[in-house]
Amino acid sequence: MKKILVTGGAGFIGSHLCERLVNEGNDVICLDNFYSGSKENIWHLIGRPNFELVRHDVINPYWAEVDEIYNLACPASPIYYQQDPIQTTKTSVFGAFHMLGLARRTHCKILLSSTSEVYGDPAVHPQPESYWGNVNPIGERACYDEGKRCAETLYFNYHRLHGVRIKVIRIFNTYGPRMAIHDGRVVSNFVVQALKGEDITIYGDGQQTRSFQYVSDLIEGMIRVMATGDDFVGPVNIGNPGEFTMLELAEKVIAKVGGKSRIVFRPLPSDDPQKRCPDIALAKSVIGWEPKVKLDEGLDYIIDYFRGKLITS
Repeated sequence: MKKILVTGGAGFIGSHLCERLVNEGNDVICLDNFYSGSKENIWHLIGRPNFELVRHDVINPYWAEVDEIYNLACPASPIYYQQDPIQTTKTSVFGAFHMLGLARRTHCKILLSSTSEVYGDPAVHPQPESYWGNVNPIGERACYDEGKRCAETLYFNYHRLHGVRIKVIRIFNTYGPRMAIHDGRVVSNFVVQALKGEDITIYGDGQQTRSFQYVSDLIEGMIRVMATGDDFVGPVNIGNPGEFTMLELAEKVIAKVGGKSRIVFRPLPSDDPQKRCPDIALAKSVIGWEPKVKLDEGLDYIIDYFRGKLITS
């Protein structure tokens, strides 16, 4: 049994990771300040003898004896991370600094959940890990994009200078149960609007593309990366290479939900990427990973989840 620290553990992704690690018999400390996370996400784990919940903000130091750290702390939805952009950047950068310091003292492995946003509005498609990106450093999304890019820099500097045992993954669009109803990301937006019988809002002309991975595939990828030897540090893309336009996604959701929702178009937000799709050749070759849940299957799961949430809310 390992003692594992998960920062951002009460968030959408973090709660699934905590659940998996607890069920595998590990002793898990879930750290969260509940800015975008929720106790509801990990309520079913409270009371388990190998699960501990701590309210804490990673912009401040934290001390514990642990074997592994999964650093997920940072709001990932534009609604949350643009609400307080200074705090978002501090969470990425100070959080990385404090968790890396902890990893250095305890000689443990530490994984950074970075993001496909480090590629910005990419000029290379699909995006391999070798691509340096096309990011606006002063735009409205920069608090998140550049925060994660700086966090990656800190991880690699701690690895080179202090021998910290790092793992860096770049997460592409992920969806699944425990997303908030007002999460603000495209899958949850479309599904909730369709279930409410509202018009589905597309920003821009709907031809911009994204790839969507189900949360269980992401968690499997994260655990496999953490299990690799010290010679592999990443970064490595973890995402589903199936690529869809926003218009295709909206049409799929309407077909599955039924009802009379129409598609309406609104102006595109600044710096919104036109294309986003991972090259996962590295993940396939190093950890033998590729996603298993197709979009049509995953949409059925998330529609059922949000239907239940709307009924009880």
